[in-house]
Amino acid sequence: MTRHFVFFCLCVLALIGGQQSSAQEIIFPGEEMIYRVSYLNFTLGTIRTVTEGYTVRNGERVAKVKVFIKSSPNIPFVSLNSIYESWMDTSITFSRHFTANTEVDDGKWEFDQYVLNYPDRSLVMDKYRDKQKVGSKSFAIAKKYNDGSSILYAARSLVSAKKSIRLPTLIMDDTVNTVVNCRGTKSSVEIDALKYPVKTLYLDGVANWTGIYGLSGNFEGWFSDDAARVPIKAKMKVYVGSVTIELQSWKRGSWQPPRADS
Repeated sequence: MTRHFVFFCLCVLALIGGQQSSAQEIIFPGEEMIYRVSYLNFTLGTIRTVTEGYTVRNGERVAKVKVFIKSSPNIPFVSLNSIYESWMDTSITFSRHFTANTEVDDGKWEFDQYVLNYPDRSLVMDKYRDKQKVGSKSFAIAKKYNDGSSILYAARSLVSAKKSIRLPTLIMDDTVNTVVNCRGTKSSVEIDALKYPVKTLYLDGVANWTGIYGLSGNFEGWFSDDAARVPIKAKMKVYVGSVTIELQSWKRGSWQPPRADS
């Protein structure tokens, strides 16, 4: 399990929206969502997303979010501990700066930084290990990109019903894309954390890249059918079968997952 796995999980969570919501409706300072990642009902790990709110970076107002990913200690031969941070445009439709801290096998940390300079149409990806710079890549860009954290919020803001969207994304020091088919289909889904079915919108898509364990291809998911656009449940494909990502706990003021009509 590596950051390929992390990024794919985040993409699946992100790309399951429906109607468009505004940044003001989605960005809720202090929002915290925890997801269980499982295979055949065995817990592989957890993903925790935190919305820190608005701040100023390099003289510009931005929205700041953070994502924590940890593998389960009960899974042998797998160890993952990563922290993603993203500074997004206030529209929350694209990233301006991204960092990833990942604990490696020897107990040290690997640090990745993506700096997007849209006026200069440049992208710089730097990599550090044990605080020493070990690599750097530069790209000329003509699009606005999302990283492993900001894509969660961009999808919540931009995805609209009955439309296919190609989202430029950054993963593992490369530029790729993910196709999202927004069908606008209303549905209900059950999760272990609730005694009632959740009112959702259904979406499917295709990841046009391959990660560790064959993470690629088709995915599907369900998103809260309200202004908050919270990812509720998702499924993705790996070599051995389907992995499930499910909302386990949440903190967002008085928000509760919307109840589906009986």
